[in-house]
Amino acid sequence: MKKKIANWGNYPVMESDEQLFSFDDQLQEMIRNSEGFIPRGNGRCYGDASLAEQTINTLRYDKILGFDAEHGIFECQSGLTLDRVLDVIVPKGWFLPVTPGTKFITIGGAVGSDVHGKNHHVDGTFGQHIIDMDIILGDGSLVTCSPEKYPDLFEATCGGMGLTGMITRVKFKLKRIPSSYIRQKQVKAANLEELIRLFEEYKHYTYSMAWIDCLQKGDSFGRGILTIGEFARPEELNEQQRKAPLALPRKKSITIPFNFPSWSLNTLTVKAFNFLYYAKNTKKEINNIVTYEPFFYPLDALLHWNRCYGKKGFVQYQFVLPLEAKEGLIDILRRIGAKGMGSFLVVLKVFGKQDSLISFPFEGFTLALDFPVRKGLFEFLDELDEVVLKYGGRLYMSKDARMNTAMLEAGYPRLDEFKAIVQKYNPDSKLRSLQSDRLQLTNQITKRN
Repeated sequence: MKKKIANWGNYPVMESDEQLFSFDDQLQEMIRNSEGFIPRGNGRCYGDASLAEQTINTLRYDKILGFDAEHGIFECQSGLTLDRVLDVIVPKGWFLPVTPGTKFITIGGAVGSDVHGKNHHVDGTFGQHIIDMDIILGDGSLVTCSPEKYPDLFEATCGGMGLTGMITRVKFKLKRIPSSYIRQKQVKAANLEELIRLFEEYKHYTYSMAWIDCLQKGDSFGRGILTIGEFARPEELNEQQRKAPLALPRKKSITIPFNFPSWSLNTLTVKAFNFLYYAKNTKKEINNIVTYEPFFYPLDALLHWNRCYGKKGFVQYQFVLPLEAKEGLIDILRRIGAKGMGSFLVVLKVFGKQDSLISFPFEGFTLALDFPVRKGLFEFLDELDEVVLKYGGRLYMSKDARMNTAMLEAGYPRLDEFKAIVQKYNPDSKLRSLQSDRLQLTNQITKRN
């Protein structure tokens, strides 16, 4: 069925022939008969990684295949979304080993983007908790891979943006939790220097992230709020919470019914938002117990929040810099302030050590910002790219809608190895996307044939 599709940033938008399936044999026939497609889940990546003239959507392929509640092993089809996984595992005392900032992505998408969360410095990425998975290759054959079996296919699939094959089944390890509540601490930082010091002071916490006011200057440059947390033990809960320590949070949501006008997002409104958000914490430090929903998924309570950026959509820009490249972080924030290209959502996290083929994280600071699409934006992001490269960083492909091939090649030193594995398992470039063609991940492979 032909329809207009876009990912979460609503940029770019394109027409695609989208097909859905429910059974293995149905999918294998689709793949064999296709001239080219990209797998697509719930469309929650931000750029053009799951956009193509033909897409095969996994949302109907969403069955739970097994749950070992004693040992914390979960197995499911790739179209199952994280919110549905949580509804099953949390009441049994388990949680996702790694989760991004939304629970509305599919398991297949979590693998293809090799998602990270607030606990990367402790638990790494989602792919590091996978036991094994099934992948249907471009010729329709099914391969079961793991870190030990077809390790090259496994490694290139975790973070490979769907280019190695169609993920159909994933078995992964869960994380034991004592309750469904989080013991949360929020600490206000007067500037970026203090914020970085706080990350170091609280690095023993499993979960950590910070919001930054990106438009402040002078002594308040880079001020923000560090949020850290641990799953609360039953004895830390109040009397009512102790009655059902593993209860699921109540489902609460508000829907944004329409696209905001483009003029509503400007330097003044961002400054006003940042002032109010920083001022809401009236104390230097706030300690409380919250359910896991507002801690891990605060924006999920605002359905269609992407409409706040207007009809033209927005681009999320996420990069990582080495720990010793703090000056690069300062440089980028100063350029944003000078341009008045402020973002409501500026999230800073610290990654732990990771050496992988194509996954985004390595040890360092990662910053994610949302920019509405407007005149001059892409030229400005090209400018930021130069700073990221100067300080030895790279961009996250799952959030990308516009970087060039030189940026990708400079940021990912094992890119040629990744391309060779993609060529091995996807030799005819049957699996391809707007992003893979733009970055010549599939174009180059095609030219060799």
